[in-house]
Amino acid sequence: MRDALPPLSCLRAFEVAARYCSFTQAGSELNLSQSAVSRQIKRLEHDLGRLLFERHHEGLRLTPTGEHYFRVVQRLLRDLGDETARLRRRGDNRQLTLASSPTIASIWLARQLPDFQRAYPNIEIRILTVEDPHRLDLAEFDLGIYYHLPNEVDPPGLIANAIFEHEMVTAVCSPIYLERHDHAIEPTQLLVDHTLMIVEDHYHDWLTWETWFRELGLKWQTPLHTLRANSFQLLMNATLAGQGVTLGWMRILDAELRQGTLVQALPLAIPSRGKLSLFTPQHRHLTEPMRAFQQWVFNTHYTPY
Repeated sequence: MRDALPPLSCLRAFEVAARYCSFTQAGSELNLSQSAVSRQIKRLEHDLGRLLFERHHEGLRLTPTGEHYFRVVQRLLRDLGDETARLRRRGDNRQLTLASSPTIASIWLARQLPDFQRAYPNIEIRILTVEDPHRLDLAEFDLGIYYHLPNEVDPPGLIANAIFEHEMVTAVCSPIYLERHDHAIEPTQLLVDHTLMIVEDHYHDWLTWETWFRELGLKWQTPLHTLRANSFQLLMNATLAGQGVTLGWMRILDAELRQGTLVQALPLAIPSRGKLSLFTPQHRHLTEPMRAFQQWVFNTHYTPY
């Protein structure tokens, strides 16, 4: 007698493909090629003896059998994922795993956690740093903290709620750097006489110097002196060390600006394109630590700047 259960890899491929009605988008989420997803689906259809998708020139559509099977598989995989996550935490329902980018985790989140832990001393925090939110494994974390640009950065299976109602982006530098330039930097000089920190953004969601200049109505030209890196955290450390000027999100850098380790290089700012947001897995059963953090972060930070 053959095993009644199809391979888990086939079920995962089917659930994602059915959710998007696209083998290509399913492959992107699963890090597989479109043909590999197609083979998994054909294997599952052969195993069941039923077609799950109708294939048309304009795309895919679930068959009635596929619709019913999708609901069953999605529910079972979600329950299995939730239970797996609970077991991975070794049954410790006091633990809260927060996913974030290295920059946000080190510059902002690490400064906020002492206040949260004083309010909830029985909750144990685990931080998972993942640069690209699209690469998050929903079973590996409870809540995420990332910048969210609607329709540009929308990781599947996550709900984004803004932590800050408003946020401004300004040019920042160290007080030593500003003193070295006689406490005065003109916008026209910034592109000629100063070193600009530039993030090499592979996700195309990062505010650029050119956009910042143009939105302020300032004349733009290619800067003569730059320091480039694919890490905002690295560039921020270089800025703190007095190596140049970078774009800074004022709510994220609130502590540095209040303490004076960073200052505005120019008295100019524009609204941030994205908002620092709390990502919640869409189908996750919320634990008490998750509810506590949600309530704390919004009550503490959701105020106008």
